[in-house]
Amino acid sequence: MPYNIAMFCDFFFPQPGGVESHIYQLSSKLIDRGHKVVIVTHAYAGRTGVRYLTNGLKVYHVPFFVIYRETSFPTVFSFFPIFRNIVIREQIEIVHGHGSLSSFCLEAILHARTMGLRTVFTDHSLFGFADAASILTNKLLKFILSDVDHVICVSHTCKENTVLRASLDPLMVSVIPNAVVAENFRPLSYTSRDPHHRSAPGPPQPLGPHDTITIVVISRLFYNKGTDLLIAAIPRILATHPNVRFIIAGSGPKAIDLEQTIERNVLQDRVSLLGPVRHEEVRDVMVQGQIYLHPSLTEAFGTVIVEAASCGLYVVCTRVGGIPEVLPSHMTEFAKPEEDDIVEATGRAIAKLREGKVRTELFHNQVKQMYSWTDVAQRTERVYDGISGVLSHDDFYQGAGAGGGWSATRGRAGIQSFALIERLKRYYGCGIWAGKLFCLCVIVDYLLYVLLEIFAPRSHIDIARNWPQKDLKAEKEKDMDSSKDGSGIGRKRSSRHRREK
Repeated sequence: MPYNIAMFCDFFFPQPGGVESHIYQLSSKLIDRGHKVVIVTHAYAGRTGVRYLTNGLKVYHVPFFVIYRETSFPTVFSFFPIFRNIVIREQIEIVHGHGSLSSFCLEAILHARTMGLRTVFTDHSLFGFADAASILTNKLLKFILSDVDHVICVSHTCKENTVLRASLDPLMVSVIPNAVVAENFRPLSYTSRDPHHRSAPGPPQPLGPHDTITIVVISRLFYNKGTDLLIAAIPRILATHPNVRFIIAGSGPKAIDLEQTIERNVLQDRVSLLGPVRHEEVRDVMVQGQIYLHPSLTEAFGTVIVEAASCGLYVVCTRVGGIPEVLPSHMTEFAKPEEDDIVEATGRAIAKLREGKVRTELFHNQVKQMYSWTDVAQRTERVYDGISGVLSHDDFYQGAGAGGGWSATRGRAGIQSFALIERLKRYYGCGIWAGKLFCLCVIVDYLLYVLLEIFAPRSHIDIARNWPQKDLKAEKEKDMDSSKDGSGIGRKRSSRHRREK
């Protein structure tokens, strides 16, 4: 069943990142499966208004004030008129928000429930419970997710974190991981290999003691990405291993500290700083190395390490968050998020490569079998079917062993009620004082919606024309017929050409 879907998030291209790539790839695959998808984000430098990307993917760049790390200023109610206009123009049925810190995402879910639309939230990050910022974020998330239809997390660790932060029923949270386009992250050896050659790669060639090993780091240079650990570890790694060099790509507030460390230790000839790189250039940077170092302090999934493994790099990463779930043990060398352990783990990885103990030439095909955006789109589509009532709660949660729990807490067939009194009951349970404040916000949002319906009627909003969709099934059958009759067609064309002569 095709759906009209709107993805809401502050984070999207041209800014690079895992969330941005996830939204684009998921949207593209959903369009391939016959759905209509639009993306709504804030305006970026040089990008405002409406843009069309590949495959007819429409992006709305809304001009909103950005306060920190590409996050728009939270206004709660002022976004509602624009939101309503877009939703009505595009005839949206499902609102899918991404990111706990995205104001567009959280406000869109609130307004969508007020308008009677189905909602899905995808969490891409991990947060703590002790500091003031996490407490406020978790309270806000609990408010928004009290009335969401379903939640998706990118790893099982992320699911546990989100369930605890927002006090959710675990049955309403699904785990759907990120993926990569493996064809875009091929090792160098694949560029010259015959695509029809199916013989297994030969045994690895050990690196000699004097051969140079390049360690690649591609990351935003922020504290949570472990940049401080990286800065402390680089001089020690290079001092211990004379035939090792670093290539570091990325930007952020910690870039100055990294540059100062390199200058202080006179490592300019062994550490290359590339600055920010575009996502389509990531593969070209990765294939220059043999090891990928990922010293993150917190990570829900870590798409970049999957991309690195697909490029044939041996991954050294910290054992934090959902990272241990991402790749099998033979592709990774784990370390504690400590300077000494990162130095030791990197040393072990260098030794294994020099001894030929790691079959990195096999990584690409293994990653290709593990992760697929088509599979992610199919599983997300199943979530849409579940919240729309196409699937019963028993079919949706087959194998979970607790379908009754879902139906008891979510109503018949597991579908949320849009009735205002039912919504207020859910918000009221968010806290002694916070519950009353949340109910007040919902009432104001509902009154604003009534006023908009009166003074800006739907009949005055033009319906946008849909991008013409390809009939993929018909094209596939046509291609198969052409391949079968290709030789005959060629003979007919050549004979006709001779007659014309």
